[in-house]
Amino acid sequence: MAWAEREAEDYLLGLEVFGMHFGLERMHRLMTALGMPQRRFAEIHVVGSNGKSSTVRFIAAILERHGLRTGSFTSPHLRRFRERIEVGEQAIAPERFAAAVERAAAEAGSVDRAADDESDRVTQFEALTAAAFHELASREVEVAVIEAGLGGRYDATNVIPSSVQVLTGVSLEHTRWLGSTIAEIAAEKLAVVRDYATLVVAPDLHPDARAVAEEVAAERHAELIEAPPELDVDLRAPGAFQRRNFALAAAAAIAFLGRAPDLEAIYRAGVETRVPGRLDVVSQSPLTVFDGAHNPSGVAALAGSLPSVVGERSPVVLVASVLEDKDAGAMLGQLLPLADRVVLTRCSNPRALAAEELTERVGDRAAGTPVEVVAEPGAALARARSIAGPDGAVIATGSIYLIADLVREAGDTRVSTL
Repeated sequence: MAWAEREAEDYLLGLEVFGMHFGLERMHRLMTALGMPQRRFAEIHVVGSNGKSSTVRFIAAILERHGLRTGSFTSPHLRRFRERIEVGEQAIAPERFAAAVERAAAEAGSVDRAADDESDRVTQFEALTAAAFHELASREVEVAVIEAGLGGRYDATNVIPSSVQVLTGVSLEHTRWLGSTIAEIAAEKLAVVRDYATLVVAPDLHPDARAVAEEVAAERHAELIEAPPELDVDLRAPGAFQRRNFALAAAAAIAFLGRAPDLEAIYRAGVETRVPGRLDVVSQSPLTVFDGAHNPSGVAALAGSLPSVVGERSPVVLVASVLEDKDAGAMLGQLLPLADRVVLTRCSNPRALAAEELTERVGDRAAGTPVEVVAEPGAALARARSIAGPDGAVIATGSIYLIADLVREAGDTRVSTL
């Protein structure tokens, strides 16, 4: 009997998130077993520290409105794994997701049995990526916009022969795996650049990352394009940082098209595209905003955009959870001046800081701002909304896993299907 969505999710949840051995050997073997689905459509590969998912959604929306049958693969998800795989800007249906994962699982079993080392087994992200490529090929998409997971060089998505690569930005993240400097991390991300491809970069890249981009482009005879800071386009997605992401996406889409764009298509993509979990207004009374900013640069972008979203609402209550490998002090230090009250919690990710430890990381940065701890995310949000009252605002942020917890608990049904 064919798998149901729950069985497919259980299979993925039973796999290791990361393998013991870095490398693309498992993924190449898995792709070969599946018949090389990633070679049956064109690709745009998006790497970077922040803004990847937004940029992917914007690129796909622009290309779709240029008449191309478009797919995308993003991570992580908020409610269901299948949200990560979209065709025509719609999450794939449960039965298609289950069938794709079942097919990938069958081939993953063969790859695992042929492995020399028991610890060298197909990981969760590899299996899901393989399922995504299989589904996108089955749906006969013309172009897929693919978000890298961790880094680039050894990321499971780096088996695609993409013609356009996009670098959204580089900050110090995942230093255990990617390197301890901006230049080292940029080099890992830009390892996805192909010979004679087109590399599109944001205009505000860190100078060290820009230098690496120029070096990589020269070595691989790739065209280097710098996106404009923003476009004169209305966006459904709020936040100044989304204007930057949209301009980057438009530059990448135009580079892929290789011709003059349809300006009306770009305009419609801007006003019609929603980005779940990023400055996402989920309620008006009180104003409740979910934002998955997860590192200091992402939080800086959020902090810069909050005043225009919150307006005159008061009080402003912050709900936060942060993973242990992030600079929690620096992150919350940027948000505390904008908050009247703070509620700290711990999301369900096992790497999340305990709320009490998060309080210690905040330390003197609170500077008189009342801080309290509510262990469970849903209860923390309820407490914050109670404090805010109908005229206040609640901002939940610090980790996309916190947002996922809150969305699941609320029973968000905004995930459409195709």
